[in-house]
Amino acid sequence: MAMAIDAAQAAEWLDRELKGDYPDARGRFGPYGGAYVPETLIPSLEKLAAGVKRWLADPDYLADFHSELNTFVGRPTALTFAPTLSKQWGAEVWLKREDLAHTGAHKINNAIGQALLAKRLGATRIVAETGAGQHGVASAAACARLGLPCTVYMGAVDIERQAPNVGRMKLLGATVVPVTAGDQTLRAAVDEALRDWVTNPDGTYYLLGSAIGPHPYPYIVRELQSVIGRESREQMLKQAAALPDLVVACVGGGSNSIGMFHPFINDASVQILGIEAGGRGAGLGDNSATLSFGRPGVLQGCYSMLLQDSDGQIQETHSVSAGLDYPGVGPEHALLHSAGRVSYESVTDDEALEALAECCEAEGIIPAIETAHAFFGARRYAHANPGKRILICLSGRGDKDMPTLQKTLLKGKI
Repeated sequence: MAMAIDAAQAAEWLDRELKGDYPDARGRFGPYGGAYVPETLIPSLEKLAAGVKRWLADPDYLADFHSELNTFVGRPTALTFAPTLSKQWGAEVWLKREDLAHTGAHKINNAIGQALLAKRLGATRIVAETGAGQHGVASAAACARLGLPCTVYMGAVDIERQAPNVGRMKLLGATVVPVTAGDQTLRAAVDEALRDWVTNPDGTYYLLGSAIGPHPYPYIVRELQSVIGRESREQMLKQAAALPDLVVACVGGGSNSIGMFHPFINDASVQILGIEAGGRGAGLGDNSATLSFGRPGVLQGCYSMLLQDSDGQIQETHSVSAGLDYPGVGPEHALLHSAGRVSYESVTDDEALEALAECCEAEGIIPAIETAHAFFGARRYAHANPGKRILICLSGRGDKDMPTLQKTLLKGKI
């Protein structure tokens, strides 16, 4: 289903990626990326791109960003050895604990960085979208910290299954707007946030939460989230005295994974594995495994791999995890897949829930359902490759998933 790519082309893309040439001047990662937006948003995107070029390399901005990461977010987050999982899997398992970051997931790294950028660009209000609710909570917290009003769009389906995070956003002062159009999940929430931005371009900053959307958002999110991989790399060398054999993260839109993967892509000895949501199975509409089953197309301002039918119509997706329930993926992930640097596999709902229960009982950690997909993928790799050193991005904690877990793992037990 994916477009045909010859070996020479893939090698060229990979070479440019490893050299840091992407995104290029057009906002492309090889053939993917770009900016496909209404004309009314072009000035806002151009202003944002100019601001990114100026501020993301500015010493004062970087000092503020790293100060907030240290004093507000609580970085660096811990690297934890998992002794019981290591014994059970026949591997050496390490966990990068983004669940210990303020608000409970990796999303705060990007949210605080973009909120600081928004203030420098003169924004007077923030709009954001959320699926699992973690980006919404992170955006609300960052805006409260910096004194910016925040409106979060969230699909009605996700509001029901992520009720604890809805309450957290409201406590943090954000206005949560239910989205009842479309599939009522993350895709619909992004649509509504973009519509708000188109309607109110002056003074509004769209704080996009994943490595998707029009240029320069995939680049912004990668740069702000790469703190995960940089810390992990340093911590592995210090605590394990070696780099991992495998780095694993879950992939929806792709923010935690691109942040973990990017600092390792030049390490030829390190295999990299992204795990998508396999849902109920391989049928169109039964999963959210874009790179496993998708085809190229344009969605929400970006050319990337999408889940679509033979007529090019974007399909509704399914996943037990709200944060992975999206029919597209970030353009840099599409490039890494096409170029062969990163392998992408899928894990079903039942497999993810099984891995979540195993982690809880083995390590005393309740991971997010999103993260549990990565755990199952890592275990599958460990069984096929005994004795390897595996690093998992534990992207978030599972408190937010209790309503879903009460209907699944805990059904009949409480």
